[in-house]
Order: sequence, then C-alpha cells, then structure tokens
Amino acid sequence: MAEAERTTGTPEPERGSGADSTAESEGGEAVTPEKDTVRGKRRITALLLVALLVYLLDLGSKLLVVAKLEHHEPIQVIGTLLQFTVIRNRGAAFSMGEALTIFLTLIAVAVIVVIARIARKLYSLPWAIALGLLLGGAFGNLTDRLFRSPGVFEGAVVDFIAPAHFAVFNLADSGIVCGGILIVILSFRGLDPDGTVHKD
Repeated sequence: MAEAERTTGTPEPERGSGADSTAESEGGEAVTPEKDTVRGKRRITALLLVALLVYLLDLGSKLLVVAKLEHHEPIQVIGTLLQFTVIRNRGAAFSMGEALTIFLTLIAVAVIVVIARIARKLYSLPWAIALGLLLGGAFGNLTDRLFRSPGVFEGAVVDFIAPAHFAVFNLADSGIVCGGILIVILSFRGLDPDGTVHKD
C-alpha cells in the first residue's frame, strides 16, 4: 500500500515551478526530476570544461609571448592590420583605470562568485558555454592580477593581440567578450539559465 502511494503520490515541484514534476526543456521535451539532475550535472561539466579550455589557452599563450616576444619587435600577422606585441596592462580595456588595479581584481572575483551561484541552477547548454567563456576569461586575467609584478592584487595583465586602430587584448579578454555577447543573445531569445524559455 505504501509502495502504491509512493508511485501515485504528487511529486515535489521542480525549480520553483509550483506545478507538475515534469518540466519542459529548451528543446521542448519533458524532463523528469532524475533526468533533470543528470542534465544539470552535464551542463556544469560543460561550463567547467569550457572555462578550463579558455584558461589554459590564455595562460599558455601568455607564457609563450612573454618568453619569446617581450622586448622584441612586434610580429606582423597580417601586415600592420594585426600584430603580436606584448604590453603590460594594469588597467582595464584600452589601459583605462590603471590606478584601479585592486578594484578591477575585486570585480573579477565578484564575477566568479556570481557565476558559481548561477551554476547551481544551470540547466541550459548555451548558458553553460557562455558562463564558461566568462569564467575562463575572468580566471585568466585574475591570475595575472595575483601573480605578476608589481605584486599581489596589483599585477599587470599581459596583452599581446594588437589589431590596427584598436585596443591590445588577450585570449581571456576574447573569452569574456564572446561570453558576454552570447549572454545578450540568449537573453533576447528569452532563454534563462535554468533552461526555461519565456516570451515577453
């Protein structure tokens, strides 16, 4: 009898829906609580893998250009349209805010904390990719802030990608920008991090 009650009883609502235990994913398929949990773990794994890839690419590229290119003539990749040249940037983009290095470091830490909180309710693969790009980029530049000269929390970020008439940047910056653009697109499409789709 107890077994029958457990089978026919009303399940608890999922992710604050207040209704049936089955939810609809962004693909339109019904998702049971068990599948939902597995799907959530997969999305977090995807986020971490993207973040790790961005971080390792950024770290490796910085180590390489500092060792081979710093204090040398710029390398012309596409003539003067795109060059590789190492600069140490203590500020934000366009070298603005060089006196606010500690503040920028705290912003990077705050971004990481916010992403960690969002990840607890992450069920959307596109959001996982976007947040992974942001997380990897934030960790990449934060590593410079913490471990490069002149000191902890005041370190200068290594930038080396220099398009003509534009700011010099690095792969971490690229990850952050791409992640931000993807988040804007997902928001306009009405897709939330928990996988639900809403229309205004």
